[in-house]
Amino acid sequence: MGACFSTIKISGSNSNSTGAAAAGHHYHRKEITNNPQSTTANRQSSNQKNDNNNNETRKSRQLQTQQQQQQHKIKEKQTSRRQSGMIPCGKRTDFGYAKDFDRRYVIGKLLGHGQFGYTYVATDKANGDRVAVKRIDKNKMVLPIAVEDVKREVKILQELAGHENVVQFYDAFEDDSYVYIVMELCEGGELLDRILAKKDSRYTEKDAAVIVRQMLKVAAECHLHGLVHRDMKPENFLLKSSKENSPLKATDFGLSDFIKPGKKFQDIVGSAYYVAPEVLKRRSGPESDVWSIGVITYILLCGRRPFWDKTEDGIFKEVLRNKPDFRRKPWPSISNSAKDFVKKLLVKDPRVRLTAAQALSHPWVREGGDASEIPIDISVLNNMRQFVKYSRLKQFALRALASTLDDAELADLRDQFDAIDVDKNGSISLEEMRQALAKDLPWKMKDSRVLEILQAIDSNTDGLVDFSEFVAAALHVHQLEEHNSEKWHLRSQTAFEKFDIDKDGYITPEELRMHTGLKGSIDPLLEEADIDKDGKISLSEFRRLLRTASISSRTAPSPSARRNSRMI
Repeated sequence: MGACFSTIKISGSNSNSTGAAAAGHHYHRKEITNNPQSTTANRQSSNQKNDNNNNETRKSRQLQTQQQQQQHKIKEKQTSRRQSGMIPCGKRTDFGYAKDFDRRYVIGKLLGHGQFGYTYVATDKANGDRVAVKRIDKNKMVLPIAVEDVKREVKILQELAGHENVVQFYDAFEDDSYVYIVMELCEGGELLDRILAKKDSRYTEKDAAVIVRQMLKVAAECHLHGLVHRDMKPENFLLKSSKENSPLKATDFGLSDFIKPGKKFQDIVGSAYYVAPEVLKRRSGPESDVWSIGVITYILLCGRRPFWDKTEDGIFKEVLRNKPDFRRKPWPSISNSAKDFVKKLLVKDPRVRLTAAQALSHPWVREGGDASEIPIDISVLNNMRQFVKYSRLKQFALRALASTLDDAELADLRDQFDAIDVDKNGSISLEEMRQALAKDLPWKMKDSRVLEILQAIDSNTDGLVDFSEFVAAALHVHQLEEHNSEKWHLRSQTAFEKFDIDKDGYITPEELRMHTGLKGSIDPLLEEADIDKDGKISLSEFRRLLRTASISSRTAPSPSARRNSRMI
């Protein structure tokens, strides 16, 4: 699997970092810049505001002077290195790829080029099939990080092999001078160009939902592999063909990286208009991809960006401080379901934001879609893994809270339960639990841990997990609280009252024993929630117990913090 390439000529990176220069395979980067003087003069329309916004989105293609200056600076540095007798790392590296590219393919016309490589149409000599070939000059890979980047990109393409909405990767080759990445040829152009060709640069809700559904499926698949794309934008989604219903293909994994469970990226990467707040705060993870898809959805529906300013710093301030405008036309004529969807993706707190899999369960995206297409949600798997670590009281409290939710609130968890319940018998067996947890590839979980998780969730000890038990372990507590605070207060109070039998506003040790059926001392359960140490649990203490049931991730150095070339 790999990046498809359109027939549009692609210019090089605008990065001011020499790290980007060394990473020669990222020659097709199109970072957004914000020079208000660089808009394209020939994209005038009757709607000047929309026109200006559209041109701003494409400024990265117009900064030829800056790119030439950057190329000149990089060339000087590389010349200096060569004069010093330094052999580029790419020249010294055997990538381990096949060495018979010339025997298998004939290179044809040039599709695009950047500072350090070229993309061609090529023909497979065996069957005549046309492919895209990305040829990367080993001589340009001056630093070791450039070699690592090439290897990582190929690994990512291999990991995502077979996904219908990611460009297909066929093979990687090398010779003494070049690395060749052979991929699916996409001739339908970028999604950005398709958007701009629409009337008022807008999609109908139905067509937008089809596009967004494909993006979310890519994000959900990436996240199951421990991979974060980190640069989702319309330029990085290509169309297989020029047909109106052509499938969408994700491309350009140059900023993508693998992240370990419980860790966060600390580097700031991506494209300004689509960057998530937590990226700017240097604490980002898979949730940042969902934010970017939220920005794209907003654009698809109204033809404008949700966060805009003339400068990069201004954009960042907008992202961190302001909310998208849903009052300006055409939003009053757009469905409440679509607005609800976008709002739940453009939530600044990543803990509250819908996950990619949750978003696929949203009624607006799901309309006309097949529920069986919804992949397993990494956050649900994480919640189940965490459930076994909670105290018995937290587990009882979550079960009580789960019992208060209605069918509409449980729709996404029903989809997840059905995805795990492979034989569709209404319960999750140990083997089905094992298969589900195995899909979260970064977690290498031993069978004993899987059994431990199942036993913690299985409150009636029948060896199976039914839907009500599953809900208690899979709940997203922060989302319940933040999406509707009034409903949260009602739900949490109802859960509290399941323990508070005499309705005096407190849960006493006796009531705890009656509700849980536990024998022996109740003190260890009580102590965790009894903050003021008065020997009983108040409603506020109970809510705090529920709220702290969502364990936050630890911050750790980013796997790619060294890659200064990725900085916005």
